[in-house]
Amino acid sequence: MLNGSGLRVVLWVAGCTHHCPKCHNPITWDPGGGLPFTEKEEQEIFQELDKDYISGITFSGGDPLHPRNISEVTALAREIRQKYPQKTIWLYTGYLWEEVEHLEAVRYLDVLVDGEFQIDKKELSLQWVGSSNQRVVDVKKTLAQGRVVLIR
Repeated sequence: MLNGSGLRVVLWVAGCTHHCPKCHNPITWDPGGGLPFTEKEEQEIFQELDKDYISGITFSGGDPLHPRNISEVTALAREIRQKYPQKTIWLYTGYLWEEVEHLEAVRYLDVLVDGEFQIDKKELSLQWVGSSNQRVVDVKKTLAQGRVVLIR
């Protein structure tokens, strides 16, 4: 429930070049780390998303938009959007919206949490982010209005 609204499936990916000081998950920085993502793991995600009480999926990491992850994350997000149009798709990235808004993956998202974690702006009272510089972007409204629309 800390990785987006409702009860969610979370896919943690390996690979991040941001290397934010005091990152809560530095073990995910190595793009060669983690476990292989196979058809078995994909089916496990779909089995969880089949459950009515699951709100959707969140891509986190590492960084799902790391060059090593982007094609697989895009393909999986596309498939989830097709199979589960009522579920929400969230993605956490250290990149800013303005750096990634052109990516195909963004079209399948409902929410993008952007920005690197900054320890000097750490704020425990904020919902869904670790530091005050990070934004919770409503992707559909942002794309429709041509300007960043935040959820909070």
